[in-house]
Amino acid sequence: MSGTSHIKTTGLTVMGIETSCDETAVAIVDDSKNILAHTVLSQIDDHADYGGVVPEIAARQHISNLDHLIRRTLAEAGVSIGDLNAIAATTGPGLVGGLMVGVMTAKAIAAAAGKPFVAINHLEGHALTARLVEDIQFPYLLLLMSGGHCQLLAAHGVSNYERLGSTIDDAAGEAFDKTAKLLGLGYPGGPAVEAAAHEGNPTRFSLPTPMVGRPDCDFSFSGLKTAVRRVAEACVAERGALFPDDRADICAAFQLAMATCIEDRLKNAITLFRCKTGEERLPLVVAGGVAANQYLRHRIKATADGSNMTFHAPPLALCTDNGAMIAWAGLERFIRDPDINDKDFAPRPRWPLDSAAEPKVGSGRKGPKA
Repeated sequence: MSGTSHIKTTGLTVMGIETSCDETAVAIVDDSKNILAHTVLSQIDDHADYGGVVPEIAARQHISNLDHLIRRTLAEAGVSIGDLNAIAATTGPGLVGGLMVGVMTAKAIAAAAGKPFVAINHLEGHALTARLVEDIQFPYLLLLMSGGHCQLLAAHGVSNYERLGSTIDDAAGEAFDKTAKLLGLGYPGGPAVEAAAHEGNPTRFSLPTPMVGRPDCDFSFSGLKTAVRRVAEACVAERGALFPDDRADICAAFQLAMATCIEDRLKNAITLFRCKTGEERLPLVVAGGVAANQYLRHRIKATADGSNMTFHAPPLALCTDNGAMIAWAGLERFIRDPDINDKDFAPRPRWPLDSAAEPKVGSGRKGPKA
């Protein structure tokens, strides 16, 4: 398959709004790949006592903060609403209360200013972020790892993704968060586990590597999470409590097992991707919040290098949820369809990138989860 042509710069600017989970974020991006302004308000302190995101609290914080973040972002970019070409917002998947806040705000601004509204799939925001910071052409292999998703996809173009593999239970980020909560490491779990693992011995405990050796590209992390609980319980039974060295060693073993699973699944996906494209050397893009983990990033890059793939990942600040990725995805879609206006598009708690694929998890009234 041939890659798409380079985006032509014509002075277009798009504002993106991200409210799918616990970050309220607004950014303005132009088609020269400049992030003109980007503001993010984290809700970590609001959810820390609960060990995870509380949807009602998240939605209320979005309501309280989004308006002034928009004003601040416009001021920092030195533009007005009238200068923008489109308003984009995350429309799914995510916590529906938060999605509604961002979407309704974006639609109201778009309607008042006579601008098009662009509905953005949160996963596509992650999927396209690497193209904001590098000159990456389609097709590319995408490893998307976040709190709610862990997928391998062939990215053939904007809004054109083919799922090669997905988790059949927990996502990678979910496994990190639940491991952190189980070990009493606090929230957010991913950075806490990574920091503890840095001090630990990964060989003290042996943890399972689910799905390794299977010929497909699917993931499973539920069993790994359960094994962590059993090891922690054994430590408490033996020593009377869970000590810092226990936590560090468990985290190191967990991270090693996670990397082994990802590496094995990724090698299968590379083989399948090459069969589909007929190309030997193509980009491998890793995206999503879990891509900020330096140990996993190093292992994935080593796999790419050993498989004759080029490795690409966004800077750490653009791995986690942010407004720039939504603005850029909106710009990519607007450039390809200047007449776009998704004003009738409703927020979706579930919205797979590959809607034609059979669901791996959840296929009820809300649609497939993955």
